[in-house]
Amino acid sequence: MTVDIVLNILLLSFLAITGLAIARVRNLFPVAMLTGLYSLLSASLFQLLDAVDVALTEAAVGAGVMTVLFLATFGLTRAREKSVPRSRTAIGLVVTGLTGAALFYASLDMPHFGAADTPVQEHPLRERYLETVREEIDVPNAVTAVLASYRGYDTLGEVTVVLTAGVGVLMLLGVSRRGRHDDDKEP
Repeated sequence: MTVDIVLNILLLSFLAITGLAIARVRNLFPVAMLTGLYSLLSASLFQLLDAVDVALTEAAVGAGVMTVLFLATFGLTRAREKSVPRSRTAIGLVVTGLTGAALFYASLDMPHFGAADTPVQEHPLRERYLETVREEIDVPNAVTAVLASYRGYDTLGEVTVVLTAGVGVLMLLGVSRRGRHDDDKEP
């Protein structure tokens, strides 16, 4: 086996272990830290797969912004997860199952992976991008090259939207925290 395959298997194993740990832990601070770790492991896996744009987004949003939002939320909530009655757990399981079934049903209408007659395979610029991307940009992944260079302004706009949403959430958390009275806080 090559080094890349071993690293992929190792990262996938760490992702599975981290996911199981997140599901088992009831204290919210370790859950927030494990979620950040999960995002960093995912970003590392995307980097190994040469999807630098996805890795950067996952590291910034998943490990950075979301971890900060989780930690900021702890000032407004309890440190431990409350027990959930079995009836609510069953409802959550049913809703999750129905959502999964709906997504699976919707995926049946998608074209087969790699089929030659899909719109993405028939786009007129496809051949030009695939043939000239290495000479023009020298990026190993064609998707990253298109997103980072040819569609740079779109990507900058998407990053701006994510940043604005994160700042808005932080502002909301700050406003609601200041509006709380000391006698309303739980011990």
